[in-house]
Amino acid sequence: MGFSRTSQNNTHLEEDNPYWVSFSDIMAGLLVIFILASMALILQLQDKNEQVNDAIKDYKKADAVRRTIIEEIVTELKIANIEVTVGENHTVIRIPEDVISFDQGRFTLPRNPNIRKNILKIGEVLGESIRKDKRWEQLDTVFVEGHTDELHCPKRLCPLGNWGLSANRAISVWRFWDEGLADEKKLDQLENHIGDKLFSVSGYAETRPEESTVGIPPTRESRAKNRRIDVRFTIRRPNLTEFEDMKAGL
Repeated sequence: MGFSRTSQNNTHLEEDNPYWVSFSDIMAGLLVIFILASMALILQLQDKNEQVNDAIKDYKKADAVRRTIIEEIVTELKIANIEVTVGENHTVIRIPEDVISFDQGRFTLPRNPNIRKNILKIGEVLGESIRKDKRWEQLDTVFVEGHTDELHCPKRLCPLGNWGLSANRAISVWRFWDEGLADEKKLDQLENHIGDKLFSVSGYAETRPEESTVGIPPTRESRAKNRRIDVRFTIRRPNLTEFEDMKAGL
């Protein structure tokens, strides 16, 4: 009898307090919504985390390909008795002055046939290594960079100063490759991962001296080292918009 009386009392209590029943239903519904929202958020965070991990993985792959290209080029040129060096965290091939030497205030290539033969060989090896296994898909731009020493070139020789002189040195090398390489080896045919031309030229004047001469009083030898050509490799990477989209999703 006690149990029946209690049950009846509870029944009367619920019937007398419909608000309590409605509140319980609302809380239960909110709990379900919270659980579903939490699950959706977790799934979204996992998806964004995978996107970030994929972007990092792609960047590491491109960086590894760049290192392979540079190391392969250095090795192949060494076999051909052409010594080049690697600089700036394995991103630049530095062509020293004993391979490509420019006279003070001049951007024309030396007439020495051996030097010209070596310059052409460098262009051939560059193209062969980049084309292998479609490595160009991991690159953004390959810059042929010209440099000068700290002496200012006279305006009669260099109307645009050392900036123009350094850019013209890079252009001289590029034109020599373009004119001298066989059609199937020409570098202007190469494109990057989005279909833009892979190669470009740039000039730095005297602003980026060769590392070994930094802080050392200039000499004839150090100035010759700075009248050089570098080849810089930049790799593909996620663009800013992709990262902003990831951040907005988070």
